[in-house]
Amino acid sequence: MQVIAIISTKGGVGKTTVAANLGGFVADAGKRVLLIDLDVQPTLSSYYELVRRAPCGIYELLAFNEPTLSQLVSQTSINGLDVVLSNDDHQQLLGSLLLHAADGRLRLRNLLPLFQPHYDLVLIDTQGARSVLLEMAMLAADLAVSPITPEILAARELQRGTLQLVDAISPYRHLGIQPPRLHLLINRVPAVSSNARLIQETLRLIFREHPGVDVLHTELPAIEAFPRAATSSQPVHRIESRRPSGRQAPAALETMRGLATELCPQWQEPFARVTGRSGGRQSHVERS
Repeated sequence: MQVIAIISTKGGVGKTTVAANLGGFVADAGKRVLLIDLDVQPTLSSYYELVRRAPCGIYELLAFNEPTLSQLVSQTSINGLDVVLSNDDHQQLLGSLLLHAADGRLRLRNLLPLFQPHYDLVLIDTQGARSVLLEMAMLAADLAVSPITPEILAARELQRGTLQLVDAISPYRHLGIQPPRLHLLINRVPAVSSNARLIQETLRLIFREHPGVDVLHTELPAIEAFPRAATSSQPVHRIESRRPSGRQAPAALETMRGLATELCPQWQEPFARVTGRSGGRQSHVERS
């Protein structure tokens, strides 16, 4: 089971959009995908329609170590794509609990084996602020993806916030826990902007020599298909499988295939077979 955390200490960079659409694409490739919503503003929890809503969610998982999947996991309308809903109704109570718990930052890492027999990929969506929940997500992940918009202020915020977070959890290496490599995903790239292109090149130069940081080759364009997909509660590759005439940016299907292949190259062959149609596969979660 591969675990990817979508992180940033800055809000509004597109973490939920990346998590939801990457999860939908991988599920349509025939893989079993679980979304975990750690954001106290639970946008991911409502991104897709639910065909079955579990009575519990992330609060019961982290606060009470709830072990029963049928109590924790809700089933979305996308075949093979499930979600553990954000349900911290007490506003930041989980953060306080984990901050004072001896295993707080390692709790999710220790609980993930519960899901391993049932899922191929786990995607963790996080809040856009430095917190114990964000550190916990990083320490639970095999790799981390940080969306960044092509703006120089975004690069400065990344250096000031997200990279400091990476440095802060590095001492866990002494416990045998290797912090995940950070992959920067340039998001919302304008169709035509020489300034944005210059900033993209600058971002790649800034982080090229930074240890533990990669800039992904795939970039997410600022195209109308992404908000349209969110409005219709569908993965973006189903909304736009072909590039519109006259546009330089590739079709959303090709963009999501490129991103998924970069992050999960072991599934390149099933990714290549994904079309704009639904996967037609039922969830593999055992309901008990």
